[in-house]
Amino acid sequence: MIDTIIGHYNYWVVILLMMAGFYTVINRGNLIKKIAGLNIFQTSVFLLYISIGYVNEGTTPIIAEGFTRYANPLPHVLILTAIVVGVSTTALGLALVVRIKRAYGTIEEDEIHDKDMSL
Repeated sequence: MIDTIIGHYNYWVVILLMMAGFYTVINRGNLIKKIAGLNIFQTSVFLLYISIGYVNEGTTPIIAEGFTRYANPLPHVLILTAIVVGVSTTALGLALVVRIKRAYGTIEEDEIHDKDMSL
């Protein structure tokens, strides 16, 4: 039992990061902290896909003598694309936070909601 838990430590790290990011998004009112929580959550998903794509004693999918196990490069390529999309959405989110700060004078979710309701 303990060998199974230790043998899959990468999945436990994914779960820990995922819950930390989710908790940050739910619990915090600061918009920048919410974006940071989303980035932590996103990183956990990256780690999950990379862990799934790992093949023990696998090599790159180039056919050569002496190799019988090949790793599928598709999960890694998809994660590279997801990283680019993640950086772009983070930049967009931060730009929106700047605009919200200019419009409302704060980046706290409760204060923005109160100011919006008083208008």
